[in-house]
Amino acid sequence: MARQVLQMHDNVFSNRPASIAITYLTYDRADMAFANYGPFWRQMRKLCVMKLFSRKRAESWASVRDEVDATLPAASDKSGEPLNIGELVINLTKNIIFRAAFGSQGHEDQHEFIGILQEFSKLFGAFNIGDFIPWLSRSWMDMHGINKRLKAARGAVDRFIDKIIDEHLANPKVADAEDADMVNDMLAFLEDSPAGKGGEGGDLQGNLKLTRDNIKAIIMDVMFGGTETVASTIEWAMAELMRNQEDLKRVQQELTDVVGLDRKVQESDLDKLPHFKRAKKENLRLHPPIPLLLHETAQDCEVVGYSIPKKSRVMINVWAIGRDKASWKDAETFWPSRFGPDGECAGVDFRGNYFELLPFGSGRRSCPGLQLGMYALELAMAQLMHCFDRSLPDCEGHVA
Repeated sequence: MARQVLQMHDNVFSNRPASIAITYLTYDRADMAFANYGPFWRQMRKLCVMKLFSRKRAESWASVRDEVDATLPAASDKSGEPLNIGELVINLTKNIIFRAAFGSQGHEDQHEFIGILQEFSKLFGAFNIGDFIPWLSRSWMDMHGINKRLKAARGAVDRFIDKIIDEHLANPKVADAEDADMVNDMLAFLEDSPAGKGGEGGDLQGNLKLTRDNIKAIIMDVMFGGTETVASTIEWAMAELMRNQEDLKRVQQELTDVVGLDRKVQESDLDKLPHFKRAKKENLRLHPPIPLLLHETAQDCEVVGYSIPKKSRVMINVWAIGRDKASWKDAETFWPSRFGPDGECAGVDFRGNYFELLPFGSGRRSCPGLQLGMYALELAMAQLMHCFDRSLPDCEGHVA
């Protein structure tokens, strides 16, 4: 069924459902994650793939390397003591994305923005009766105080990001400059703005025009998509490897053989670590960063004999697909060798081509930041496993 939705009828199931909170906080779907499929969405995705998450954006990739290196002393300080991996890696991913988006490492500003993100996250998941009974969403019937919180949260984002945009406009950089951040890249497409002109915009330069609301909404997409998802994946991978000591020792020996003990892991080392890659893939199977893929039909359609009306919501349970006993042998077991050259799943990848493994979705709505996210995930995992020996605190192999 996932193949039917994401491949055979991808053009029909190409929209995403949005609650009242999501619609309001994304400036009426001015972002890419929740914008309805169409010409504008295609241009926005092209902007993300070709500019914001491109391998050519040196600053984003440098932020990963620098922030991972800066995290190692914090882990080293806890030598011989319990270390909260979740707290460590969430701070790491927030530092990476904040620097890549804004070109800033100022922790004072970062703490303020993290508070805004946390409120957004709560509002996205909050129950709002107006989503089910629309006439109760009117402001004068704000029974749970949701509308008041929505206005306060968006006002806080406006003040924070408008200030950053104004600072970038006052000190413009040429688009695609080596030290340009994501805001610099987007300002090249801001209506009536000379900032950033001169980069390699391609057909985007003439066809895409962004407003401030678009820039703010895309930044929120980047912050949500690049922090908790990557951090939770790293945390689960470390937990699974610590619970499975044989695989952990194999990965660490692989790192020792390739990297040695007198230097840190470099990007060029990552492709020389086959069992490390298999462990990462097995972790994505068991613990996908996005357990449920949300889609919505753009028109009436028929799928395997069922009539599905326009605006129907479809949820694809990626977590259950990855643990389907009909598709995976020992589905609940962490077994990286299944992806080895002689394994039953050799050649299976997670980039949307195999519908038994869809941690980042497939088709038009697949994750545009996959390449950058995987780089952050792999480098952080490799450095933490290469530099430290860790074990679970209860020494019984249980993972909560």
